[in-house]
Amino acid sequence: MSLTDTAVEAIRTEILCGRWPVGGTLPNEAKLSSLLSVSRGTVREAVRVLVAKGYLETRQGSGTYVRSKTDASESFSRARGTGLRDLLEARCALEVEAARMAAMRHAPAAIPALRALLEHRGRSGEGDREEYIMRDLAFHKAVVAASGNQAMIEIYEFFSASIRETIEATLSDQLPEPDMQAHADIINAIASGSPDKADVVARRFMAPILAALDRMLLS
Repeated sequence: MSLTDTAVEAIRTEILCGRWPVGGTLPNEAKLSSLLSVSRGTVREAVRVLVAKGYLETRQGSGTYVRSKTDASESFSRARGTGLRDLLEARCALEVEAARMAAMRHAPAAIPALRALLEHRGRSGEGDREEYIMRDLAFHKAVVAASGNQAMIEIYEFFSASIRETIEATLSDQLPEPDMQAHADIINAIASGSPDKADVVARRFMAPILAALDRMLLS
């Protein structure tokens, strides 16, 4: 743990055990620095973290007050997570059906085009984060386009902002990001011409993300 993390946990523990009750004030910055054996800068950063989580409230010219014993950010994360699961379920439904159709209908040029897009996509951590998300989205759009179903292509395009949000969520520490092999498996399943195989592979692609999100929501 960093010094800031340690200070955050120490202050939070004192709040939870009632030493600093809700509605009361924290010791001033100098006193906290001495109590926690950290610099005043570390104290300021720890207080900022706890303000963001809803434990503390700073009042200009008055001090820092204990606002709550619960982490407001956790409730927000759960609420956002519930909405994210809906998005992932919708994405799964679209991509599974698109993969099935693509296995039956794809043009010969679709497979090398998908492989080129996957190569261009690269791995997370390579280059700019926003550009990486757009490259990943371009790959998944191409899978849907390979279905040959214009209505599905338009629906996916309309839904693309939400798809982008699900991709971004897998770049966090909480949800797993499908690796290059998982993406390559989709191409191979489409190339096989078997809609059932494409169905299984596309569902398998999304399953770890949904499972991790469910564990997060239940924790």
